[in-house]
Amino acid sequence: MNTFWIILTGALVAASCGFLGCFLILRRMAMLGDAISHSILPGIVIAFLLSGSRDILPMLIGAATVGLLTVFIVQLLNQNGVKADAAIGVTFTALFSVGVVLVSLYTAQVDLDLDCVLYGEIAYVPWDTWQWAGIDMGPRAAWGIGGVFLLSLLLVGLFFKQFKLCSFDPALAAAIGIPVVFFHYLLMTLVSFTTVAAFESVGAILVVAMLVVPSATAYLLTEKLHVMLFISMGVGALCSVFGYILASWMDSSIAGSMTAVSGLLFLLAFLFSPRHGMVTRMLARRRMRLETN
Repeated sequence: MNTFWIILTGALVAASCGFLGCFLILRRMAMLGDAISHSILPGIVIAFLLSGSRDILPMLIGAATVGLLTVFIVQLLNQNGVKADAAIGVTFTALFSVGVVLVSLYTAQVDLDLDCVLYGEIAYVPWDTWQWAGIDMGPRAAWGIGGVFLLSLLLVGLFFKQFKLCSFDPALAAAIGIPVVFFHYLLMTLVSFTTVAAFESVGAILVVAMLVVPSATAYLLTEKLHVMLFISMGVGALCSVFGYILASWMDSSIAGSMTAVSGLLFLLAFLFSPRHGMVTRMLARRRMRLETN
């Protein structure tokens, strides 16, 4: 049963991150997801200090607040002459370092340490359960990331056309009356929620990989957004299953193995994608040369 919960939680983390990561990649904002996943650390710590609880709601509120602050600062710097990559780097390193300092100062009061924040430990997920009316409902992490994933699915499903148009042509979206800024910050809020919900399972560093790699893999395999979303979720589920198998075989980090599998799947897509694969294009050029000769 513990194996089931570990794989399920890993699949939910990878699928939810990959789902939102598709929009980040289409907007050429993949590294902004990296910035948010690191910079929300002070929001988590401050939320704990104010609420005195590790419940998911105050954590989400704290993370979303700092996540939106990160996006605002990055855009402010970018609009005032700072290059986008430099603005992202300055913002997330500054906020993340503040979070690290807060964790170091309040380590006796806050049930977080730097290893937990940076690396996570998904193997402990089955032991931290949610009790409701005396009934064991399963791991708290699975409920948290599952709830946030359903929220993302619901909002993207309701406003799919708006998210799609804002991602591909924000100028046209603004011209026809779609509030581009609102949907931009809504997406960033969902990324913040997903990141903090996944914190305990895989840590900040590995969340970055899950935000980028499954969606980048899907991007190589299709040119249709709705198909890309489904592929990214499928890749996330495969990463969880085969990552756990690899970790069990090698007796290594489960979250790390899941990310390693995601990298392997991306490599396969990069080499053998029907339209964009490097090997596929080489074979097509070779076939064309043979036909012309």
